[in-house]
Amino acid sequence: MRLRNQQDFWAGVMFTLIGVLFAFFSTSYEVGTAARMGPGYFPLLLGILLALLGLIIGWRSFAASHPKSTLARTGWREILLILGSVALFGATLSTLGMVIAIVLLILVASIASHEFTWKGTILSIVVLLIMSELVFVKGLELQFPVWPTFLTN
Repeated sequence: MRLRNQQDFWAGVMFTLIGVLFAFFSTSYEVGTAARMGPGYFPLLLGILLALLGLIIGWRSFAASHPKSTLARTGWREILLILGSVALFGATLSTLGMVIAIVLLILVASIASHEFTWKGTILSIVVLLIMSELVFVKGLELQFPVWPTFLTN
């Protein structure tokens, strides 16, 4: 039995690990029964299904009929830029407001792309600002600052 598809193998390991952790932590909630489901029932079932899916994907990576593949290089710079942009958004939303936080989010995340263009970035900023205003401020009426706090006082 030889590993033929590294991508599927590691995807299976990841799914299995996340599924097991999800199922394990869901047991801290009341699970209940199928007739009277508690808040932990659905997460437990979802974790078990995800773990089973991971085992199936991992097992298939050893099949002789599966195409050979290797793992590509991990783009740590891109991962850190994307995660950093989300963290920056969360850290700046309450003080700088939604508009500036979204602009910073898109600017930092756009740098991660190998196909970065200013035109695409500005278009993304405008579309996301309009959609955020319509959905979160007007539609859901969420209470967070749209503009920086030092401009509204």
